[in-house]
Amino acid sequence: MKLTFLGANHEVTGSCTMLEAAGQRFLIDYGMEQGKNVYENQPLPVAPGEIDFVLITHAHIDHTGLLPLLAHNGFRGRIYATIPTVELCGIMLRDSAHIQEFEAEWKNRKGKRAGAEPVEPMYTIQDAEAACRLFLGVEYDKRIKLAPGIEARFVDVGHLLGSASIELWITEGSTTTKLVFSGDIGNLEQPIIKDPTYIQQADYVFMESTYGDRNHAPRPDYVAELAKILQRTFDRGGNVVVPSFAVGRTQEMLYFLREIKEKGLVKGHGNFPVYIDSPLATEATRIFRDTDPDCFDAQTRALLEKGIDPINVPGLRISVTSDDSRMINTDRTPKVILSASGMCEAGRIRHHLKHNLWRPECTILFVGFQAVGTLGRTLIEGVDSVKLFGEPIEVKAEICQLTGMSGHADKDGLLRWVNAFTEKPRRVFVIHGEDEVENRFVDTLTEQGFTACAPYNGAQWAIGAEGAVCLQEGTKVRVEQRTGEGANRAATVFQRLLSAGKRLLRVIEHNEGGANKDLAKFADQINALCDKWDR
Repeated sequence: MKLTFLGANHEVTGSCTMLEAAGQRFLIDYGMEQGKNVYENQPLPVAPGEIDFVLITHAHIDHTGLLPLLAHNGFRGRIYATIPTVELCGIMLRDSAHIQEFEAEWKNRKGKRAGAEPVEPMYTIQDAEAACRLFLGVEYDKRIKLAPGIEARFVDVGHLLGSASIELWITEGSTTTKLVFSGDIGNLEQPIIKDPTYIQQADYVFMESTYGDRNHAPRPDYVAELAKILQRTFDRGGNVVVPSFAVGRTQEMLYFLREIKEKGLVKGHGNFPVYIDSPLATEATRIFRDTDPDCFDAQTRALLEKGIDPINVPGLRISVTSDDSRMINTDRTPKVILSASGMCEAGRIRHHLKHNLWRPECTILFVGFQAVGTLGRTLIEGVDSVKLFGEPIEVKAEICQLTGMSGHADKDGLLRWVNAFTEKPRRVFVIHGEDEVENRFVDTLTEQGFTACAPYNGAQWAIGAEGAVCLQEGTKVRVEQRTGEGANRAATVFQRLLSAGKRLLRVIEHNEGGANKDLAKFADQINALCDKWDR
């Protein structure tokens, strides 16, 4: 069999791997790149019509977002995914197509005045609908035959509703080889969904490495931490704006907010309003409510058995139309605004940032991973101003993160997953991580006795009786120019340091009036850091 690595190689997004085995040609995921593009991409090496089928690990756009383009260009095979993933893709791919059409229309309105050639959207809603018709839902833990010599099983990996690792049994001649594609490995003890299921046997493993070089901060009490953020922001008269992934993170936030309201943890602000300002998030929340309870963790099932809807928040308001969305920022009542996209790259969240970033009484709360090059990552790193809709916006709002709140396993979680195999796989292919993170995780695996590598985009490997053999190295050509790279990097890093210092000052000012014990501890930490560098 032959494998070609086509996405999320030394990059976090755009997952895609092509397999040619047992007379079939198929893909594992076909995702869209989001954020910074580091390496030049290799195109799909065959016509889409020559792809026999696709297997999808989960519904996030960086794993599914190019499926409508595949359908547009002639793919007519089956797309296999778990039943919740099929439901979620039905709304997410249509939403992605809407964004493609909207952005093309906006560029054409602007370009027409400048005499520019019209642009076409990457794909249309019709293309998304064509892709959705190709989906076939499968049950967790059920071994299915995809073609003669190819069988698969989807195993809950605890990253997102419907997310899965995919076990593949490939039989060629008298030899059966087992491959495991991890998908995005989930964090432990997330609300609503189950913890990852560990797989015990594989010949070859393809695993993500998003947090392959670091661990999450100690797990806080999310409800208590969120209540503190709400309390101090509402006391200032501000809004808490949450750039929230429409699927998964929004529902988790609703889970926490329901508990905060139930226990009365925010004082003096009554039944503060909570807005979901994302049609996609609204539809995703409906899917969560309609999903088979067996997909949920024990705590969520216990609430459901008591007749409690775990994501039904008193005072929840749904914004459907653009007019509904605009009205949110005309109301000065302190509120929570949950809006997509989670990395601030598109959607209504950018309008809420425009109206709230410049207000020091407000808080922008990040609750998920922010890829390099995204607006979300820029704000976390402490930038002083951003440009939204062509207008410079000064950043004066408090910028916060719920640390440790991630749908991805950290370094220890990744190692726990890969060490669950009773015998070490013959090789681990490390994918889906930032450039140096993948390299560092390969080093970590090697130190633990694994044979591991991190292929680049376009790499081809053959797997046979002699093991895994590299047929072609992937491209290491970077998208950015190399001229002056070192100087530019140094200047950028210093600017980040300067911005971080300014952000620290804002955080200190926001904590005026806090408990003396907490402030003293904070001061000691800052002084210790200064002592380390002031030498």
